Amino acid sequence: MYDPKTVCLLDDAPDARVVHVVDNAASIAAWLGPAEKYVRENGFGGRTGEVALVPGESGVDSAVIVVSSEHRHDPLAFAALATTLPPGPWRLSFDGYDAARVALLAHDAVLGFCMEAYAYRVRTREAAPVRLVLPDGTDDAVTMARAIWLGRDLINMPANHLGPAELASLARDALAPFGAETSILTGAAVTAAYPCLAAVGAGSDRSAHVVMSRWQGSGATADAPLISLVGKGVCFDTGGYDIKPSAGMLRMKKDMGGAALMLAVAMVAMARDLPVRLELRLGCVENSISGHAMRPGDVLSTRAGLNVEIGNTDAEGRLVLCDLLTEACEASPDLLLDAATLTGAARVALGPDLPALFGTDDLVCEMLLEAGRVVGDDLWRLPLWYGYDAWLDRKIADVGNVAEKPMAGAITAALFLRRFVKPQINWAHIDTYAWNDASRPGRPAGGETLALRAISQFLLRFIK
Repeated sequence: MYDPKTVCLLDDAPDARVVHVVDNAASIAAWLGPAEKYVRENGFGGRTGEVALVPGESGVDSAVIVVSSEHRHDPLAFAALATTLPPGPWRLSFDGYDAARVALLAHDAVLGFCMEAYAYRVRTREAAPVRLVLPDGTDDAVTMARAIWLGRDLINMPANHLGPAELASLARDALAPFGAETSILTGAAVTAAYPCLAAVGAGSDRSAHVVMSRWQGSGATADAPLISLVGKGVCFDTGGYDIKPSAGMLRMKKDMGGAALMLAVAMVAMARDLPVRLELRLGCVENSISGHAMRPGDVLSTRAGLNVEIGNTDAEGRLVLCDLLTEACEASPDLLLDAATLTGAARVALGPDLPALFGTDDLVCEMLLEAGRVVGDDLWRLPLWYGYDAWLDRKIADVGNVAEKPMAGAITAALFLRRFVKPQINWAHIDTYAWNDASRPGRPAGGETLALRAISQFLLRFIK
């Protein structure tokens, strides 16, 4: 795992050149000076996120970046700095802004720069050619960047490097600096406590692992809000006996993206020392094929006592989550939040950029959606439409893991999970893609922690 502070950030550099942050035509002209005609003739249009390099006697003397004049978070507006500036150290100048605006812009600049500077490397990662001097008061932006980098690294990691054991171990290591008490269960302990989850991992030579981590903020009392996070960590998904076509398996190393996201959320909450009690559960498995693998038509036991008939072995993520959700409810959390790369149906409905949000409380869901809008990390709510719940009923078991009708797959998957959540629990479920199909500013192709910034912003408000 790599830390952006060692790769692309600097505490100081006396020889750093200056990037002037501007948001209007007058400021652009003032900072470009005599070079304005030159940079405009070379294509600079003064659009948000655009960088102009200002020539001097010995090369590029300084730079100008244009940001939106709206007072909202927009870290992606700063992404181009990491790839447009010439090599060397750079510092930001926020002349003309009040203190509140500077704080917002500085935070977004550091975060957007780091989001763009990220690159996954199996080999040793060297320092980036462009380095940014950290403005004062941007520790929280560095915290978020670290969590994003960790989540992306885990999702991008090849499956032969990241199996259930490795994912569990890396999660424990990531939380240890915050004083979290983390245990890792495997073998008979997993089978006894999480029988359905264990059945998913039974087909692989790499045994299932469950991460259970507890943490309490320094300002949290015994009756502080209990936040419970649950993540799907399927390190590789063949589809089992309902095997995926070869094209469908190409990105299945990302099927642990829900676990990476929830781990990143936990890291941010701990680094911010939120006054909460926090529980994190990650189900780390591999869905493979062997004589021990579950089959279509099998009936599995669950921690909740319900029996599940397997209609499709490729709908395994909900089987991983159901036991973890059941256990999480036993502690009566104030908020239960899970994340998973759960259904292709959510992607058909919303595409790759918008995680689907389901929830039992309208206020909490609206708070999550609003948090996403504030930080530019949007989600979209889909309904827990109970009219489809009967599609999961079975004659020989309590519930099927897939619906009998080939429609509303994301909704019926969420309804399946809902059966394992106590009615009085405030629960939200996020069905995410966890991937960028192509590179865009601040979002390089590969693993992505979609909704991390939204959830982290939401938690700040939820605990007030």
